[in-house]
Amino acid sequence: MPLSPAAHADLAALLGDRLVTSAADRDLHGRNETHFPHLPPDAVAYPETTAEVAGLMAVCARHGVPVQGWGAGTSLEGHAIAAQGGVTVDFTRMARLIEVRPEDMVARVQPGITREALNTELRATGLFFPVDPGANASLGGMASTRASGTTAVRYGTMRDNVLGLEVVLADGRVIRTGTAARKSSAGYDLTALFVGAEGTLGLITELTLRLHGQPEAVSAAVCAFPAMAPAVEAVIATIQSGIPMARIEFVDAATVAAFNARDKAGMPEQPHLLVEFHGSPAAVAEQAERFGDIVAEAGGADFRWAAKPEERAALWRMRHNAYYACLALRPGATAWVTDVCVPISRLAEAVEETRAEIAASGIPGPILGHVGDGNFHAILLVAPGNADEAATAKRLAAGMAERALRLGGTVTGEHGIGMGKLDYMEREHGAGWDVMEQIKRALDPAGPMNPGKMVRGPR
Repeated sequence: MPLSPAAHADLAALLGDRLVTSAADRDLHGRNETHFPHLPPDAVAYPETTAEVAGLMAVCARHGVPVQGWGAGTSLEGHAIAAQGGVTVDFTRMARLIEVRPEDMVARVQPGITREALNTELRATGLFFPVDPGANASLGGMASTRASGTTAVRYGTMRDNVLGLEVVLADGRVIRTGTAARKSSAGYDLTALFVGAEGTLGLITELTLRLHGQPEAVSAAVCAFPAMAPAVEAVIATIQSGIPMARIEFVDAATVAAFNARDKAGMPEQPHLLVEFHGSPAAVAEQAERFGDIVAEAGGADFRWAAKPEERAALWRMRHNAYYACLALRPGATAWVTDVCVPISRLAEAVEETRAEIAASGIPGPILGHVGDGNFHAILLVAPGNADEAATAKRLAAGMAERALRLGGTVTGEHGIGMGKLDYMEREHGAGWDVMEQIKRALDPAGPMNPGKMVRGPR
């Protein structure tokens, strides 16, 4: 239900002028990065403490007001927009690095701090936080969507790098999950339950994160391939050979064209791999040599090394901005962005079938992804207001999801479910989706936590 005058009064008493109902703020928090409708909340709250979040949740529970969290607003499946109005909780004022314990290689942070801000503060410690989804996302949002990214092939996803959480439940209770210890056999793994729950079970107000040592040596390169299949086959061969890649990314010819137009990359308009190695100087040199042999056998060429830090930064900045570069291929277009993840052995088949279907569709659809773990994306570019093209994009996205399931994979490797992929949950999980709904009803019986996402609505 919408925000009633009584609920507004109770929230204003708690937050003062940090409960905002201006059109500008509401409009900002109703937007999303892709094709979902503009859905502004009734109000935006800017808490500064866990106690304020707990008080807010208690008020919203009492009045039946929907609540959704907001970090940086970079999610791609409509996770943070207000599907049923209510209050959006913006965590930008809860963005502190609370504690670093270098000897334990852990950090405690508030949810609004971004991954780039955290790594800037960690520079003097010799440690870093490796999960890199591309966007400078907030760590609370990254945990809520179980984000991963370019470095997941070596360092894992948020699932592997969140040790513990502080969470405010729908009724205002505050719980802590996990510890700073590296493992535990004590009870249900509640940390894993909330990582990836997309704010449907509670709001994360603190995270304990696993840190990693900054590598002694880093080397990166790009290399071109005559076609998509040999590039993907080179990825499979690299993974199966046990080379410990830090990153291994794939971009198709259309994405390379976007790089050349936006970043003046000067790359041949062919499929490319972008790779990075971490370790000691000797280990990095050995890994690079072995990878070079695999590339040569697969017909790759035009190897370009980026050994200097500024060159590597430029390479990965270009990759992270690929979404915006691809948007520029069709000025004014709306992007339907989708991702799937399949077993490595089925990756070439999945990518080739997707490429062929997009090519036959008549709309542009660059393909790229973190293919070291079988995850790839399509950016389907649709003319605004063109219902036929929107229907085509929806069909292509559905085809990718169906293909991933057929090949033993998942309908999303990192973007999450949100509003966009609810229709596939039963297909992927079967009776497991019913169990998710039971968990949701147990922790959020009235259903105000980010409604319209992840599970079915009340029945």
